[in-house]
Amino acid sequence: MLSAALVVFALTGPPVPVDLGADYQLGGAYRPAEGGAVVARDRRAQPASGAYSICYVNAFQAQPGARRWWLSRHPDLVLRSAGKPIVDKNWGELLLDTGTKTKRKALVRIVGRWIDGCGRSGFDAVEPDNLDSWQRSKGLLRRRDNVAFAQLLIRRAHRAGLAIAQKNAAGLAGARMFDFAVVEQCQRYRECARFTRAYGDQVLEIEYRRKDFDAACDARGARLPIVYRDVNLAPRGSRGYRFATC
Repeated sequence: MLSAALVVFALTGPPVPVDLGADYQLGGAYRPAEGGAVVARDRRAQPASGAYSICYVNAFQAQPGARRWWLSRHPDLVLRSAGKPIVDKNWGELLLDTGTKTKRKALVRIVGRWIDGCGRSGFDAVEPDNLDSWQRSKGLLRRRDNVAFAQLLIRRAHRAGLAIAQKNAAGLAGARMFDFAVVEQCQRYRECARFTRAYGDQVLEIEYRRKDFDAACDARGARLPIVYRDVNLAPRGSRGYRFATC
């Protein structure tokens, strides 16, 4: 079990079995492909039987389907400019307000319950998404706001017996706050080395373009689990599904 203390520069618990392949199933759960021993699923799904299971939690933004819930139940925790909610236009997600200690504590009470639920469901780790939301905040949030909130999430995950992954935000990789990393499109944006320098082989890489996936396999496929997926992460058997590993 991982220590409840904040992890910096060292993994304190068992490593993620990155040599056994992976699958990334946030769009819907299905039986993992052969070799998919590390499987990420949404927090509302059940963990994959027999796999090292990662629980996806949107911690710094609000899922599109939860927009009404946040605005009606916790309007004060939604980031606003001139009274209007700030939205990540790429995904239609409200940004959550990590800008004060009081709001971070309120947010961790909500997101922390989701993390606790991941632990009760039998997941091994949690993946809190949108660590880099300050970059989409129109200057209203600072990097240090999200780092402070991430530290609360790290402590909550470890208390629940879960490892916790850094999700994207390459500029924070050097701090090595998290236990491992889940990164999207680092080949495309030339960020992979920043994660591997920080986390070694404890990196799960997802690429959404075939040419990036092929290049990533040539560069790192012998030592990292690299997954090629469709950008909507469609379940197997549905329209648009794409999946491959090195």
